[in-house]
Amino acid sequence: MGNRRRQRQFWTIAGVLALTLPIGLFIGSQNEIPGPDRPPNQMQPMNRNNGSVQAEATDKTHILTRDVALTESLCRLQCRFDLRSLAKRVESHSDPDGVRAAIREMRKEHPHLHAVAWFPPNAANKGGTVTEGEVDSQVQGAPSEWKKAVEAVQQGRRYESKTLKGHNDEPYIVLGEPAKDGGGFVGFIHQEVLNKVSSHQARNLRLLEYPNEDGKYGIRAVDPKTGQEVDVDTPEGNQGISHYKKNEVVVRFRETPSEEQMERMKKEVDAQYVHKLGTSYVFISKSMSTKELLDYFSAHDVAFVEPHYIYVTNESSAPVPNDELYAPYQWNLPIIDTPAGWTLSKGAENVVVAVVDTGVALNHPDLKGHLIDGYNVVDPAASPEDDVGHGTHVAGVISALTDNGQGIAGMTWLNKIMPVKVLDSTGMGSTYAVAEGIIWAADHGAKIINLSLGNYASAQFLHDAIKYAYDRDVVLIAATGNDNTSQPGFPAAYPEVLAVSATNSNGEKASFSNYGDYIDVVAPGENIASTYIGNQYAALSGTSMASPHVTALAALIRSANPALKNTEVYDIIRKSTTDLGDAGKDVYFGYGQINVARALEMATGNAIPEAAADDMQGEPVQEPSFLQSLLRAIFRFP
Repeated sequence: MGNRRRQRQFWTIAGVLALTLPIGLFIGSQNEIPGPDRPPNQMQPMNRNNGSVQAEATDKTHILTRDVALTESLCRLQCRFDLRSLAKRVESHSDPDGVRAAIREMRKEHPHLHAVAWFPPNAANKGGTVTEGEVDSQVQGAPSEWKKAVEAVQQGRRYESKTLKGHNDEPYIVLGEPAKDGGGFVGFIHQEVLNKVSSHQARNLRLLEYPNEDGKYGIRAVDPKTGQEVDVDTPEGNQGISHYKKNEVVVRFRETPSEEQMERMKKEVDAQYVHKLGTSYVFISKSMSTKELLDYFSAHDVAFVEPHYIYVTNESSAPVPNDELYAPYQWNLPIIDTPAGWTLSKGAENVVVAVVDTGVALNHPDLKGHLIDGYNVVDPAASPEDDVGHGTHVAGVISALTDNGQGIAGMTWLNKIMPVKVLDSTGMGSTYAVAEGIIWAADHGAKIINLSLGNYASAQFLHDAIKYAYDRDVVLIAATGNDNTSQPGFPAAYPEVLAVSATNSNGEKASFSNYGDYIDVVAPGENIASTYIGNQYAALSGTSMASPHVTALAALIRSANPALKNTEVYDIIRKSTTDLGDAGKDVYFGYGQINVARALEMATGNAIPEAAADDMQGEPVQEPSFLQSLLRAIFRFP
């Protein structure tokens, strides 16, 4: 209860301070895009065929804008923490070489720190200054902002510039962080993460068409009302459609072809290559279209033949972790009673979670130690390094290092992540790759698999891989999609998979989130802070971000009670939810929003300790506004 009193005191002070700040922070055009403190109004679920495409695109743009704004705030705050950390590192160094080595190590970990300078305490001359990197004079205002930051640090004051624009509008900032004994650091920082998040989310929320520069992908759209294929040639058409690889099909024969039969078929379809996985084959033709291949194999005795579909990215008293970004940004964990759940389970190292995605940033400081060997399906000779950011974000939600004094808190404190890269640098991957990744993870000890990816085509080839893992007692969790459509998304809609849609900080359906009878549960999926490539942090939105919350809950359940079967884990997650929307199961929230504490009580048969239970019944935790986060960062309120 003391924590809540302190929170009330903080918001009272913050409210008084807010009234003294420039009124321009609050007054603007009536059509201004909502910022992080003003979520867009909840929209009614819309179908891609009902004429509301433009309204939905506008709403998604609002969410994307908030993701970028929150990421910008995360970047500034984390970079200030980095400079503060540097100051602690050099406290024991009196020689410039030791300081220079510390700066180089920090810049290696955080390459977005383009220049860092150290000004020692009481240095009357410039001889003691150590500088690594250069300030780009082509960035508008950078030299003068650097000078202001240096002067501020030498006077014992913090400094923070506005966003500066470089070539192609690349964003930069200058920060000054004084040390407690005098002197301090000044940093020139490239905020390239903002452009990456903007580009990433434009595709993730289906505001842009997926990359198809070389024309290698076909597009198959199905009208959910009629079941008939429709033409797609606009970005809006991405909603509710499925992409497939041209000149390729997946075939499963009723009887395995002889070598002679296979050679004959290869010749007749002008095969460039044939992949085999299990009892199915992927035929890649040099000259035949997908339709021609479908027609050819349909005339043979096959169990099925289907396009080779593409999948895309779709983020005591209860312990309070000391991670720097937890209190100001991670509204998503308290709202599902995660801290109270930690009193019953913080996870277990031997319960491995596979993130089948774009890979994971293997050297991220907030994930190091929680990663085990994985696999790169896209390039088996390479490591499963993330070159997109999506898989790293998903992994951080599940198992970023918690209570380590930096970055964010993961939902599990101990569980290991197995990175399996099945999506390439564009965020896309084939049915074959996803299926191979699932099978590889199941064969190498994964107890839970997260699938923050999907399509609208029910590919039997992929379903076989899902069944393979399910039959080996693996828990499979998948995102439903970001098109605000009732059209079932796969693999989420397979009966062996727990389907997850997204909510916002008010417990409402996220406006982009898919819905339908197949939805099992919902979890937070709007403006979720997590780890990102480049050893940074970002806020992303999507059912891709909701899914790992449920995956982490499954890991906590299996850690607390290893004897539970996958079907029993599913039942506990469904039965322990907080009901939202209409009473009982409904098409927008499924059984409801996950409740970590309640689920772990059911899994262990134990009750939450009284103090933690009191916290669960207290005031609802609300997402801090951008202003509140800034005040908290500046004044360091508890």
